[in-house]
This record gives sequence, C-alpha cells and structure tokens, in this order.
Amino acid sequence: MSSLSRELVFLILQFLDEEKFKDTVHRLEQESGFFFNLRYFEEMVTNGEWDEVEKYLSGFTKVDDNRYSMKIFFEIRKQKYLEALDKRDRTKAVEILVKDLKVFSAFNEELFKEITHLLTLENFRENEQLSKYGDTKSARGIMLAELKKLIEANPLFRDKLQFPTLKNSRLRTLINQSLNWQHQLCKNPRSNPDIKTLFVDHSCGQPNGARAPSPVTNPLMSTVPKAGGFPPLGAHGPFQPTPAALPTSLAGWMANPTPVPHPVASAGPLGLAAPNNAAAILKRPRTPPTNNPALDYQSADSEHVLKRRPFGMAEEVNNLSVNILPVPYAGQTHGQSSYSPDDLPKTVVMTLSQGSAVKSMDFHPVQQILLLVGTNIGDIMVWEVGSGERIAHKKFKVWDLSTFSMPLQASFANDYTVSVNRVVWSPDGALFGVAYSKHIVHIYSYHGGDDLRNRLEIEAHVGSVNDLAFSYPNKQLCVVTCGEDSAIKVWDAVSGAKLHTFEGHEAPVYSVCPHHKENIQFIFSTATDGKIKAWLYDNMGSRVDYNAPGQSSTTMAYSADGTRLFSCGTNKEGESFLVEWNESEGAVKRTYFGLGKRSIGVVQFDTTKNRFLAAGDEYTVKFWDMDNLNLLTSTPADGGLPPSPCIRFNKEGTLLAVSTDDNGVKILAKSDGVRLLRTVENRSFDASRVAPAAIVKAPNIGPFGSNNATIGTTIGDRTAPVAAIVGTNNDARSLVDVKPRITDESVEKSRIWKLTEINEPSQCRTLRLPDSLTAMRVSRLIYTNSGVAILALASNAVHKLWKWQRNDRNSTGKATTSVAPQLWQPSSGILMTNDISDTNPEDAVPCFALSKNDSYVMSASGGKISLFNMMTFKTMTTFMPPPPAATFLAFHPQDNNIIAIGMDDSSIQIYNVRVDEVKTKLKGHQKRITGLAFSHTLNVLVSSGADSQLCVWSTDGWEKQTIHETQIAIYEAPKLECLKQWVPREVSGPITHATYSCDSQLIYVSFEDGGVGVLTASTLRLRCRISPAAYLPPNPSLRVYPLVIATHPSDPNQFALGLTDGGVQIVEPSESEGKWGTSPPAENGAAGPSTTSGATGSEPPQR
Repeated sequence: MSSLSRELVFLILQFLDEEKFKDTVHRLEQESGFFFNLRYFEEMVTNGEWDEVEKYLSGFTKVDDNRYSMKIFFEIRKQKYLEALDKRDRTKAVEILVKDLKVFSAFNEELFKEITHLLTLENFRENEQLSKYGDTKSARGIMLAELKKLIEANPLFRDKLQFPTLKNSRLRTLINQSLNWQHQLCKNPRSNPDIKTLFVDHSCGQPNGARAPSPVTNPLMSTVPKAGGFPPLGAHGPFQPTPAALPTSLAGWMANPTPVPHPVASAGPLGLAAPNNAAAILKRPRTPPTNNPALDYQSADSEHVLKRRPFGMAEEVNNLSVNILPVPYAGQTHGQSSYSPDDLPKTVVMTLSQGSAVKSMDFHPVQQILLLVGTNIGDIMVWEVGSGERIAHKKFKVWDLSTFSMPLQASFANDYTVSVNRVVWSPDGALFGVAYSKHIVHIYSYHGGDDLRNRLEIEAHVGSVNDLAFSYPNKQLCVVTCGEDSAIKVWDAVSGAKLHTFEGHEAPVYSVCPHHKENIQFIFSTATDGKIKAWLYDNMGSRVDYNAPGQSSTTMAYSADGTRLFSCGTNKEGESFLVEWNESEGAVKRTYFGLGKRSIGVVQFDTTKNRFLAAGDEYTVKFWDMDNLNLLTSTPADGGLPPSPCIRFNKEGTLLAVSTDDNGVKILAKSDGVRLLRTVENRSFDASRVAPAAIVKAPNIGPFGSNNATIGTTIGDRTAPVAAIVGTNNDARSLVDVKPRITDESVEKSRIWKLTEINEPSQCRTLRLPDSLTAMRVSRLIYTNSGVAILALASNAVHKLWKWQRNDRNSTGKATTSVAPQLWQPSSGILMTNDISDTNPEDAVPCFALSKNDSYVMSASGGKISLFNMMTFKTMTTFMPPPPAATFLAFHPQDNNIIAIGMDDSSIQIYNVRVDEVKTKLKGHQKRITGLAFSHTLNVLVSSGADSQLCVWSTDGWEKQTIHETQIAIYEAPKLECLKQWVPREVSGPITHATYSCDSQLIYVSFEDGGVGVLTASTLRLRCRISPAAYLPPNPSLRVYPLVIATHPSDPNQFALGLTDGGVQIVEPSESEGKWGTSPPAENGAAGPSTTSGATGSEPPQR
C-alpha cells in the first residue's frame, strides 16, 4: 500500500473516532495493522475479554513470530487458565490447556507439564511460584504491566504505537478545501452555496439573473481555511458539527497544554493520538454561528456566542416560570447592565438552630424555601425557611454494613462517627445526595414533608468522599463523586451501578463540576494540589491538565445560564482566589479583588442569576458584580459568622443561607425574598389551601393532658409550602384544649393541693449535653457514683462520657444544668465501643454496669461482654461471646469482681471476673432478663424478665420466689409483697423507663409520648408531670421521647433523659421551686395498694 493510501487510512481512523464509530475504528486498526491502540488493548485485558484480545493481536502478530510475541500470547493464555482454576471450572481449564497452551509444549515441555500439574491441586496457590497470586483484578493488572513492556520491545509493533500528529478533523478540512476549489470554478458562484452531496462535483446553478459576488467581497474566496471547516460550508454544507466533538470550552483549554501531559491521556482518545501530542487531537472545530457565516468562530469567546440552559435540569423543570411559587412581583427586571447592593439578599430574616456545625447546604430547585443541610456529625435536615421549622431529619446510620468491604466494616466498628462533606438536590428535587467523610454516599428520595426514603447506599471511595453532583449523560440521571483516593466515579442514580471511573489526579480530588455544552457532557475536577482536569464519559483519560490560581483547593461553578465559568479556592498559605475562566482559551479571564490573604479554611462561593458572585470570607459574606473586578458590597449578617462561612443562594437569588459559628444557619433575604417568606407565612394558617393529604397524624395526647398537641403538614401536595404550626411557646399551637383535672376532689381541696404541671421551659432548668460524636439512640444512661459525670451507651455500641469541671460557676464539680460539661475522650482519641460480632446493634439489647469506684464499666451490645477502663477507655478484657447474649449487668455491691449477668436465654450467670469463671447459673425466668438489682443490706438479688415476673435470689443459697408484675409497683424485699401499684391513664402510652431518686423518696417515670411523671414513692401518687415541651424544642415533624432515665446520686431532684434522637438532657426544677411539686396530703385519698385506671381524668382515682 502506498504511503498516501496509508495516510488515508489514518484520516479515516481519525474521522471514525470523532464520529464515535468505536467498533469500526478498532476493526480497521486490526485489519490495516497500521496502529495498535494500546488503550483499547488495556481495556480488553482488564475486562478479561480474552477472545477479543487475541483477535485484535492477530492483526499485528502471531504466536510464533518472535520470542516477544510468544511471551505475549503465553501470558494471556496462562492468565485465562489460572482464572478458570480459581473459579473451580476444571472443564474450562482443561479446554484452555489443550486448545491454547498445548502449542507452547514444543518450546518448553517441562513448563507445560508443570502447568498441567496445577489441575491436580485443590488450590493452584500451593505451587510455590504462584503462592503470591492475589485476586483476579490484581493479577490482570500485574500481567498488563508485563504485556506493555513486551509490546513496546517487540519490533513488530515499532512505529505502530503512536498515532500521527494531525490537526482536528483533517479529513473534513480536506473535503472543505476541495469543495472550496470546486466552488471557485463555478461560473455563477453563490454566496451561500447549498451543498447536498459529495458524490458528484459541486456546481452552483444559474442564480436567475443575480450578479455573482466579486472575488473581493466573496467570503468563499478566502485562502485555505483554518482547521475546523470552511465557514460557509460548515454552516450550510454536509459537515455540520457532530455530537461527538468536544465542546469549545474543553477544546480551548487544550490550546496551550502543559508541556508534559498526564500519562492517563498520553495515548489519546481511543488511542488515536501520539503521547506527546494529545492536545492537538483533542481540540475540536468551533461551530460557526449560522447568522454570521463570515465570523471566524475559532477566535470568538465561545461563552458569549450562545445562551445555554442550566446543566442537567429536566425539561419540565427548566420550563417552569421564573418564580416557582405563585407570588408575582411587579417591576422585576433582569436585563440591567449594572447592579446595586439593593439587588442582593442582605437582610437577616431568620436564624435556624442546627445543633451541630454546618458543612454543606442546598436549596430545593423547585420549592425554593426548602433548605437541605448537612452537619459535622452526619446529620441531614430539611428546613422550611418560611416558618423556620425543621420538617425532616436523618442521623447518620449505615443501612447495611454487611454489603461493605471488610476494611470499612472494621473502620465503623472502631469509629462510627462521620461528617457530611456535601449535600445536593437532584435537578428536579426528587432526590438528594449526601457525601460523607468516610467512604459512603447516601441517595435519598424526597416525597414532601418529613418523608425521606432511603434510595441508595454506595461505598464510593476509599477514605473521604469529598464532593457529589448530579449529571445527565445520555439522558440518564447519574451521580458523580470524587474522593480522597484521587478518583472520580460516575454512578447510575437509579440502580447504583458504577458506570465510569476516572483516574489521573495525583492528589485527593476536592470537587467536581459536571456540565454540558453543544450536547456534550463533561466533568471538571479539581484536586487539593491545585490541578484541574476535565473528563468525557468515555474512560479515555483527562482532556485537561491545568493549574488552579495559586495551586489552591478549588471549587468551580457555572452561571445560571451555563455560559460563564467561575472558580474559587484557597491555597495552603491561606491566600484565596476568585476568578472567571475564558473557556475558549483555557485561561483566567478575570481575577476578582477583595478576598482575604489569610483565609481560615477553604473559602466557599456561589453564583446567582447570571449577575452576582458571593463568597464567605473574613467573618462576612462578600458580593461581586460578575462584570466588575472590585468588591461590590459585603455584610456581616448581624455578626456571629465563622471565618469562612458556608453560603448558598436559592435558585432565584432572593434568599441566601449562611452558616454561623454557633451551629446555626442565618437566612438572608432581599425584598423579593422577604415578600416570598411573608406570603408563605400568611398561607400557613389558611386551612382551605392545605390538601387533606397534607395533614399528618397528630401525636397521642400526652400522659398528663395535652397542652402540646401538634399537627404537622407536608409540602408534597400543595402549591406553596405551608408552615407547620408553631409550638405553644410561640403561639396557639394547642389545637385541642384538654385541661388537666383532679378527679374526685372538690374545688376547695384542689386549692389546698394542686398537681404541679411543667409545660414551659421557663418552669424548669434544662441542659442538652454537647455532642460532637455521631448521635444515635441512647439505650442506657447512668450518673457516675461521684455525681461528676454521665455515661451513655448508644445503640451503635459506642459509649459517651460527659464530665463536669470544678470552676467558679460550679464549685462542687457535680453535674448541673447551669454549666455545660465536656464530652470527654482520652488523648489517644479512642472510643469505648462494644463488640457487636455478627449482630445488628439496632437489634441487640444493650446493657452496662458501673463499678462502685467509677473506675470500670462492664458493657455489652449483643456481642461479647467488654470491661473498659474509664480513665483510658482501653478494653481490659472481653468474655462470654454469644449465644446467649447478655441483656443486663449488675456489680455485686461488696465485691467488684462479682457480677450478675442476665442473658437473652432467660438465665442469670454469677461471674467472677478475676478468675474468669461462672460461679452459679440461675434459672427461673421464661424469657430474657430485663433487670437485675443487688440489695445493699438484705443479701439478695432481684431479677425481672420479659415474662413479667420478678424473682428474688438469696446471695447465700440462691433460693427463688416469683410474682407477676404489672405497671409501676413497689414490692417489699425479700418476700416480694406488693405494697402499692400505680396504673397510668391509657392515653399516657407505654412506660419506657422508671427509676428511684437517690433518696428513694421519688420515682421518675418516662413515657413514649415524651412526658415525664414524678411520683411520691411512699404513696405512688403523682405529684408533678413534665410535658416534653418543657425540655424539647418544638418540632412537629420529629418524634423524640426518652428511652431511659438516670437520677443523680446525691441530688434527688436532678435527673437525666436519654432520648431517641441521641441527645442527653439534664432536667432540674427551677431555682425558685427547688423541687418537683409537693406530695398530695393523706386526706386526698391516698390509701392502699389497690389500683384502678384513671383514664378518664388526668389523675388516677385516689386510693
């Protein structure tokens, strides 16, 4: 074949590659034998497509061509043989041995015998030479590296591993030049020739008397056009821009590539590029705008030529009116050329109390007053900023730990804490994604109100998942993630299947920015070393390798119309850069002034309405006009912002969310935003506007009446979100006025004694203990015996210890609501975490017991029992692996080495820790043990079981008595005679826990609806009831109640509640009262042990 014919094949290969005829490209490569596509070869080997690998190789070499070729084929067939053995597919292995490996016996018979001998081994790794063979993936990777060396050394592949250096679309250019020449030969050339075919020479018809343009003014008479096509023929001829061509934004970035492109891109797309000229191949022709055929589009700023619709927005969402909510505002204009600070949201209209540090925020793309927030303890929340209500809340929880890799499972066993790195809504707001600091991505579906549903749980990266975004390649909704492992990955948002992995960064990838132009989808990625890369969805390597300004950790974002690209970042020295990029040149177009030179953390920024930029910096929010380099204005948002606050605009730019340094979020609004919020607020009380389906079930009336009944609303079925009705502390939340009554008592007697009701926070003192760890349901709670600390065991098997310090405000150092304690950890940073074995911590029955000197805690969460040192948090020992599992633990009051262990098989084991021996096994219950208590004076152990029985055991002879138990009752030990019993009203709901005060004068009872009752122990009469509104912030959408109560060891009026939301709340009476009500006088009817239900009144009938 002549050299020109050979070059024509290369031109056809380039054309096929640009048109994405991938199979045809590789078929022509093989049949012509002119170019060996190493990238394609690597892909087939990695995927184990052995038949295709050999078929492709056959176009370039055969087994017996030379020793390099023989070695190549041998390594491939040996790997195929070993994989069959590894799968225990001996039939397949024998077939490969006879059909593929037999040929090598003529060259090395001993080697062939050794290979054959592998069939007799149970595991071929028993062969010493194969002992280090890992899994299939790693073995293929090792073999591939060897194959590449052999191919590069093989003389038959010489000059076939590099594609010739060609300008983009060279074949198109040649055809255009030919057409241009043909057009010059036309007798009556038209200014806009109509090219309909290439099958015959071009000729312009008679123009019906029109004069032909002179050669001077005829744009077709120009000299040889630039690569990319002859302008008028490109606009009107057969070679319209192809969908496969790179957008101008990416092409321009490659105009001046870095001297040494990254190896990932060295082979070019589909291998059609020389390693050191990848940029030239990747640069695509610019499309000339049809309304100006004479324009040299290659030199124009592409971002100003055409308006683009926002990336990824579904058509039905993109075509919605400017304001999704029906709140029209007159005089709203977007066409002015200069903007004033009054156009910006700077007025603080609301503060949301988040409870933990805000890490990421995103407004809903349709319901623009819904704000999604992620925090440093893994919490995600949805706020309705129109009412300030938190309408949905999810704490971090692994949905199915068994599906994760063993390293990740081990990581969570040691440390369950995670932080949210990124939250983002999908373009239509039906889904949102959460990227966590530890390996995982969660995808939720949102159905309005508090209805968040688990959708996908993906182990996305090794280490932190730093960013997440949604994209629409091939009209398929996908999730793009990046992480600490330096990779970018693309996942199907429906199935969770991994579609692409992009590797090429040499540092952790900090952020991703998917976008589309000219129907081409691509992804920008930035790394912590300041590198910027760009990727198409083709696994063919990075198209861009540039440095961010100042080598900074950078985020990138487009303007709302998708035509302008901005980035903002902060380098290791604290210097921050906010710039606009010229996409057609791949260079910085504008650098904005006003950012600090010593920023703390990475400055976050956002864009709005193609007009403004905003960044959180130096304890303020700073604003720029996109077309002006100088700072437009700034606002401190009334103070209280962190050094580099997190910020986020809603879609219309009428609201701006800003994080605060006290774990909150401030909502800033401009005048339109204020009107929007007022409209929502006004509509929140218009019942006619709320669809019946929007009302959710109201909670049960509290155990002591209902001054706090609430009705919540969802936003799923209404045009404008309706605020949930606010609590009694702020307005008329009480929809049902159920006044508490004292039954069987006259008005006069009620004046003498009245039940104390605590319904307001002002009526008592409360403190929620600070918690920076992952918040999970509190299963067990106890004060230390010294009263200076509280220990909690969460449902995830992690212990938390809060300690109070002695200081001027707390001279005793004891637990108090007046001073917040410290969540304590030793300097090693380890956590006391129970063994969970193969059990699900959520299904286990957690239990623990504290030694008398507060030095040790014995604990279990369904797995082995652990003994921890309370000072160092180290695990001293573990013992008694299940089954059966421990369900309750108690230390002997006189000997810390003796513990009673209640089991889920109904037995009780008396265990000596020092000698590691079970002394006695007690059997008497029919179901699992639910409680154990040693008497300090009577030498007895009392046990309770899920069979509703109480048993008393002598610590001398372990004799047993049994009695049935119901509700709250007092029994006299050791005979277990029932002295008194209290049955709460039916509306109270189940009792979750009860305990004595330290002086045995009071009994504290918690209920599933959040109420707490305080009883006089001697009479079992209710003396005080505490509504959940007194100690919990109002939140109709989140049901929180106490699971356990612990009482202070020296203050009988102080107790702690372990809550279902993971919080621990300390509660004390007000200083003016000093105690929880007064005991009812004897004449009010306190009598004997008989009992009746008091369901009809707020107080049980007197007895």
